[in-house]
This record gives sequence, structure tokens and C-alpha cells, in this order.
Amino acid sequence: MKKLVVFALLSVMMIAYSGKAQAAGPQKNTVAKDRVEVMYFHGKQRCVTCRAIEKATKEVLDTYFVNEVKSGKIQYRIIDISQPANEKIADKYEVSWSSLFVNGWKKGKETKNNLTEFAFSYAKSSPAQFKTGLKKKIDELLKQK
Repeated sequence: MKKLVVFALLSVMMIAYSGKAQAAGPQKNTVAKDRVEVMYFHGKQRCVTCRAIEKATKEVLDTYFVNEVKSGKIQYRIIDISQPANEKIADKYEVSWSSLFVNGWKKGKETKNNLTEFAFSYAKSSPAQFKTGLKKKIDELLKQK
């Protein structure tokens, strides 16, 4: 019951804060090639679930996608939104709380996939299910033409 209350509270907070930030306009794309971009956003303080999301995401990339990460087909970024230097990217993705995005880039166009709710639902309570779902999404984006 306590976990349910905490999850509900986190969900309400994420919804409340998500409308706060507005897109800051187009941002320069530093890498023009097609790729999958995995971005884990976090604040200064992180809960146990937030840390589980980062850990499990890294495990998926290190286990299944080593070559793709090395070649640049997959980029993994950990972004601390409490740092002023990261304010622009946090605004672009309307992030004000720990979040996970797995985005596909094809021909200079980005397809955003916000996996935050999925990550908070499974990363700690069912890490195997989280890893399977994350791997499936990355595989799907890598196969897009």
C-alpha cells in the first residue's frame, strides 16, 4: 500500500510539473546520423527507483548493445537537470523530474518516446520486465528505416 501511495504521489508530481516547462525552440543536432538516443534525466536528489532506472538502463546497454553504443548507433546520456547548463534540454523535453526518453533519429527528424511512466512502474519492482521492455523499444527504433 505504501508503494502505491508513493507511486501515486510521484505520478501526480510528474504531471503537475510537466506542464511547467515549454519547449525552448529547435536545438542544434550535434550528430546528424541516424541513431537511438537514450536519455536519463535526474535531479540533484534521487530516490531508490530513480537510481534503479539508471542502473537497469545501463545494464541493458552494456549487455545487449555494446557494439551499437561504440559505433554511435546508440547514444546514452545522463542529464542532471539541476545543473544550469542542462536547463535548455530539460525545457525541450519538458522535464522537471527524473525521466527516461528513448528517441529515434532518422534523416534529422526525432521521434520522442517518453518511457518515464513505464520506468517508474517496473525498474525497481520488476527489473527483468523493465529491461525486456527497454530492449524491445531500442530494437524497434534500431530497425526503423
